[in-house]
Amino acid sequence: MQQTINHSVTAAWTAAWDEGNVDAFDAIVTDDYRRESTGTQKATGLKELKQEILDVRVAFPDLATRIDKVITNGDDMAVFWTSTGTFANPLRGVPPTGRRVVTHGSNALTLRDGRIASERVTWDAGELLAHLGVPSLGSAFEDEIPDVVVDEFAGTLMQDVMKGFNRQFITGVTVVTTVDETGTPRGLAANSFASISLDPPLVLVCVQKTSSTYSALFQSSHLGINILSNEQFATVRTFASKAADKFADLDWHAGPNGSPLIDRSGACLEAEIKERFQAKTHTIFVGRVRHAEVADAAPMVYKAGHFFDGAQLVEL
Repeated sequence: MQQTINHSVTAAWTAAWDEGNVDAFDAIVTDDYRRESTGTQKATGLKELKQEILDVRVAFPDLATRIDKVITNGDDMAVFWTSTGTFANPLRGVPPTGRRVVTHGSNALTLRDGRIASERVTWDAGELLAHLGVPSLGSAFEDEIPDVVVDEFAGTLMQDVMKGFNRQFITGVTVVTTVDETGTPRGLAANSFASISLDPPLVLVCVQKTSSTYSALFQSSHLGINILSNEQFATVRTFASKAADKFADLDWHAGPNGSPLIDRSGACLEAEIKERFQAKTHTIFVGRVRHAEVADAAPMVYKAGHFFDGAQLVEL
C-alpha cells in the first residue's frame, strides 16, 4: 500500500512540476485539500497550487525536479526534493535575471483514505525568489488594515493622510542611473534615497516597479546616485518625464563600473547592489558605495511637489 502511494505521489509531482500537467494532482488529493506554507503561514487550496506551478514553470521553462526521498509512516508522509531551473521570464513582477538556481524543500503530508488531505511546505514562490537573492518584505504584503487612528477617527489610514504626511518631509533630489544589457544609459528621478551607514558605506533607494528604468536597474550589478544641484532644474524635469532618451542632451561620465554619473551634480556615487528587497509596488535596492564624488555646488531641495534653492537655507 505504501509503495503504491509513494509511486502515485512521485508520478503526479513529476507530471505537474516538470511537464506542466497540473491536473495530475486531482487523483491524489482530497476535495478539501489544504496547503500551508511554513514561511508565510498562508493556507491555500489545489487551485492556488496549480496556478503557482504554472507561474513558476513560465518563469523557469527548463525547470527540473528530483524527488530525493519519500518517507511514509501510516497516514503521515514526508517528501524531500530538489529543483533546478533558469530564471528566464518574470515572476511576480520580478524581472528575469538569467541566473540558474538550485533550490531544496520538504513537504509534510497528511493522508486520508490514500489521498493527500493537507500538507505543510517549506517552500513557495516567495522562497524561490529568496533563493535567487530577491527576498520579500512580508510585512509590506499584509492584507489586513492596521488599527491606526487618524483625525477622522475611522481607524483606517487614508491615502490622503499618508500623502499629507509625506509632503511635510523635505528631501534632496536624486537621479538614479544604470546601464541596460545593451550598454544604454538609463535613469529616473527619485527622492527616496537614504544613507544607511558610513562603516560599511551603505545606501538605499526605493524604485517603483512601473518605472521604465526598473528592469535594467534590477538586472544590473551597480547603480549611480546623483544628488542634483540648483543648476540642474532642467535635468530633474527630464528624468521625471517619459522622454525616450533622457541622456540625449546630458553631459555625464561613467563611474568605475559603468554607472552614469551626471556632470555638475552636487555629489554623485556609484554603489554595488547588494540586496533587492521586494515591497509590493516597489523594490528597495541596498548598495555598498564603491566610488563617490563631491562638488562645491548647492543641492536642490524638494518639498510637497516643489523645488527650492538649497543655497538659501537659513540656519536655526
